[in-house]
Amino acid sequence: MTGKERVTKALNFEEADRIPYDLAGTTVTAITKNAYVGAMQARGLSTEYEYEEVDPISQIITPVEENLVALRSDTRRIGSMRIPEYHSRKRVDGKSTMVTDYYGCDWELVGGHDLYFNQKSYPLEGYASMSEGLPHLPRPDWQDYTRILRKDLDIQIQKVGDFCGLADRNTAGFTENSVRIRGYENWYMDTVMDYQGVDRLIQTILEDKLKYWDEVINWAIEKGHEKKIQVISECDDLGTQTSTIIDPQALRELVIPKLKILFSHVKRRLPHVKTFLHSCGSIWELLPDLIDAGLDILNPVQFTAANMDLVSLKKEFGRDLTFWGGGVDTQSTLNNGTPEAVSDEVKRILDILAPGGGFVFAPVHNIQDDVSPENFWAMWDTLQEYGSYK
Repeated sequence: MTGKERVTKALNFEEADRIPYDLAGTTVTAITKNAYVGAMQARGLSTEYEYEEVDPISQIITPVEENLVALRSDTRRIGSMRIPEYHSRKRVDGKSTMVTDYYGCDWELVGGHDLYFNQKSYPLEGYASMSEGLPHLPRPDWQDYTRILRKDLDIQIQKVGDFCGLADRNTAGFTENSVRIRGYENWYMDTVMDYQGVDRLIQTILEDKLKYWDEVINWAIEKGHEKKIQVISECDDLGTQTSTIIDPQALRELVIPKLKILFSHVKRRLPHVKTFLHSCGSIWELLPDLIDAGLDILNPVQFTAANMDLVSLKKEFGRDLTFWGGGVDTQSTLNNGTPEAVSDEVKRILDILAPGGGFVFAPVHNIQDDVSPENFWAMWDTLQEYGSYK
């Protein structure tokens, strides 16, 4: 069975030969550079990764194809890099490396000190309100941006083959982008003091996302690759460890309708695709709204957040949503547990989420630098041993 066939079974709530596995199919089901190198060294595999880093800010890389095959990943990613042409556009000054993202936010990594880039500027932070600042929102040169995007897509599509092709987002989600553009404290105040400005920024981000997805879909249709795209991947962290990020009703007014427009648009253009949303945190009470908006796949299934019990999720939503993630906790078990604890947790979760399909294995979010090679392989070995349906 091919990766594409395996994931199709899962998305149709059917059991395949084994549970599908996603490594590096999106920027939220991936692995950091240092974690990858350490894990591959431990088993004598190549430590090489693709030159164009998919998300240098989070230090996310794409393993070389021979390793994706060896690791039995059923997915392959296509889509924009977070910092297009990163190597030629980064600004290096001694130990400091600076980059600027899609909306003009500056990020810095200090060598020997930082593991990841830290945000250094918030483009609309200095304005009295969102409404005042919005006309000054930075944007990239769209002609240059699409030139790079199409060049990258032409290269990426060659690796999809018989695997599940995921077309991935180009920027963060509606609220994530908003707080980075405006600054966290300002944005939360704006939700009370300048609600219309908050809504207008999210509408602007929606228009940018539609523009991006039209470019990807136009490219795919022009090149005859539209059937290679099975999943459209988006994100927006709508939850915290204990609740939604703001009042659920506000999210139903500000965010859910935009997601519905976005999902409906891509499904009109590519009727066969499934929609994927990465949303960390406690979002149980939003799941019926997200399903109504057209969501097919939930990631990362953060079961350590409040009200996100896996047994209950599977029982209540297991015929409407494919759970893509949730395979092992990355906040405690995968990074701080013993290999035995990792293996035990993976087995427990497979017993809950795997029956009847509707499950693609990935950890809860990316594999970070603090995950030891021993724990990475404990996760992977357990999946290989216990992840068969037959």
